[in-house]
Amino acid sequence: MSATIRDAVAPGDASACARIYAPFVTDSFVSFELEPPSPEEMGRRIAAYGASHGWLVAEVEGMIAGYAYGSPHAPRAAYARSCDVAIYVDPAFARRGVGRALYSVLLPHLRDRGYHAAFAGIALPHPASVALHEAMGFTPVGIYREVGWKLGAWRDVGWWQRLLSQARPL
Repeated sequence: MSATIRDAVAPGDASACARIYAPFVTDSFVSFELEPPSPEEMGRRIAAYGASHGWLVAEVEGMIAGYAYGSPHAPRAAYARSCDVAIYVDPAFARRGVGRALYSVLLPHLRDRGYHAAFAGIALPHPASVALHEAMGFTPVGIYREVGWKLGAWRDVGWWQRLLSQARPL
């Protein structure tokens, strides 16, 4: 399977990204959102994060199979060269290399934009996401225990980090 990775466009890719994301919100604890965002809201996110960090989609045979993006890590100025990353793959395309293809483009893109460290928060347990992140060079840095209440239980979030560059910020 070969995926074409490209920059997402809003509003054009918003409906597909919202469709992929919705089951992660409604049917699992992977996302800590409680209501899936509308295509309009997803379009706003694509525009904002696409401009500041990068938002990519993977196309397989003309269909959006997944997406990945960078976003601010924290609001204080000293965090400006750190970012969070997230990735969502349509279950129909899971375990076919889509996630690896997306991160293989996103991580260098973030580095080229001057970001030094990328962080991924993973609701636990989620062995497939842990495996992907570790395969892409992320290392575990800690766990927030019982940090979110979703689907009737307290949920832990593990944090993984990957340094993108050893250079000092611009």
